[in-house]
Amino acid sequence: MILLTDELRERLLANGRNAGSDHVPVVKFFNPLGDGVWLATELEADGDTLFGLADLGDPELGSFSLLEMTSVCLPFGMGIERDILFATDMQLSVWAEAAHQAGSIRAAERIVASVARSRREGSAS
Repeated sequence: MILLTDELRERLLANGRNAGSDHVPVVKFFNPLGDGVWLATELEADGDTLFGLADLGDPELGSFSLLEMTSVCLPFGMGIERDILFATDMQLSVWAEAAHQAGSIRAAERIVASVARSRREGSAS
């Protein structure tokens, strides 16, 4: 699987040029066979260094390597994958807080969905 389409790469690079902002995650990567979820908001000009929320058992903000993720070889010929259905309008800080409260990015997805639903319902009133 191609981890970054040209469109995703451009969005991440644009966010990287505006580093320091609380961006909305652009892409979610995951290990289909175990622990490992990454939400990327930015890509540096080197084309390799991503920034976002990484969860390998303890969610934390930081940088991670696209090259390292693409080189992971899992059993059955699998590798790290991109969640093609991932979409969010919640900023990275919301995801980070939810992940720390819930203990993981995967558990935080329910919290973030609830917050997003509440915001939509509040703005519809």
